[in-house]
Amino acid sequence: MKDMLCAAKAAKFEVCKLTTEQKNAALNAMADALIAHEGAILAANALDMEAAKGTVSDVMLDRLQLTSQRIAGMAQGIREVAALPDPVGHLLEEHTRSDGLKIRRVSVPMGVIGIIYESRPNVTSDAAALALKAGSVCVLRGGKEAFRSANAIVNALRDGLKSLGITENAVNLVQDTSRASATALMTANGYIDLLIPRGGAGLINACVQNATVPCIATGTGICHVYVEKTADQAMALNIIENAKTSRPSVCNAEEVLLVDKAVAAQFLPKLHSRIGGKVELRLDETALSIIPGKAAGEKDFDTEFLDYILAVKCVEDVNEAVAHIAAHSTGHSEAIISRDAAAIAAFTAGVDSAAVYVNASTRFTDGGEFGLGCEMGISTQKLHARGPMGLRELTTYKYIIEGDGHIR
Repeated sequence: MKDMLCAAKAAKFEVCKLTTEQKNAALNAMADALIAHEGAILAANALDMEAAKGTVSDVMLDRLQLTSQRIAGMAQGIREVAALPDPVGHLLEEHTRSDGLKIRRVSVPMGVIGIIYESRPNVTSDAAALALKAGSVCVLRGGKEAFRSANAIVNALRDGLKSLGITENAVNLVQDTSRASATALMTANGYIDLLIPRGGAGLINACVQNATVPCIATGTGICHVYVEKTADQAMALNIIENAKTSRPSVCNAEEVLLVDKAVAAQFLPKLHSRIGGKVELRLDETALSIIPGKAAGEKDFDTEFLDYILAVKCVEDVNEAVAHIAAHSTGHSEAIISRDAAAIAAFTAGVDSAAVYVNASTRFTDGGEFGLGCEMGISTQKLHARGPMGLRELTTYKYIIEGDGHIR
């Protein structure tokens, strides 16, 4: 680990000097290498899948699995990052003092970005591409379930870099998947300039609590959809089905449904008919008196299920919905389904989450969907980034001051 961190720190001084053209050429070479190494990547992934069967849920297996189509998608994601504007070197602000001293603020690379993530192999290429385009080196620490896949992907990416004579140490994968290696990254002061955890609540909380390097909390999503009494109920059913079932294992999937009591007797039977055969409904007392399901437990409104499970609560009005979200949300994504302008205004003003939706699914909280390219993660904090983290969020800035013999 120490050798890798030293190599990464040395590489950042080379990577930060790459021109936009050099970075884009490197990214395209990395994409080409992914396709060229498809056989090795799929073989490694097959070993990961075999080892994971019986130990993780089916939805988590889906996150782990790679196919030719998914590898092609990963390569395309890298090429899309290459096509994005370079976030480095932008003049953010400037002014000249009355004595002629010129002060400019410009965007610059972070340096070395550490990413700790779990069983999603595609994060490996996404993170490497974003870091490189932002002029930074990445140190990746994946989960043990996906280690073989991640290692094969990183080998391909490093080959792509080497083909252009760019240091392969721009992309690094920690070979140790124990807790000790994660702790080492969290405390690698002087080596890691920014740490980004991507995974479940346990991983994120561990990083936030133990990191001595700058850390961004990402990912955990107890996302709510609120059906207000004036909602178009057909629209609401479509949105709920999409938010819950299109891919329940991701952080922008719906975990909690709030329904106005005024329409609960009419709406909940439609909900049960629509998704009750696929989704386990965990119902509060009012909902349970209307439709069959399982009684919601004490922790069900504070759980990121990442599965075909939905907690359902009936509320009096938008004020109670906002209060419930304030008490139970992780600050990720929340949605209101409504045709009432006052209710919508109260919801969007009162909900303090990174993404607040009106008549749309929470599943759009994603860097690609927001036009940022593939993302590094979804920040659920307020500094220095919030929501989907694209290239701009992976840079910092410095001041450049020009004088002519000025003294204070």
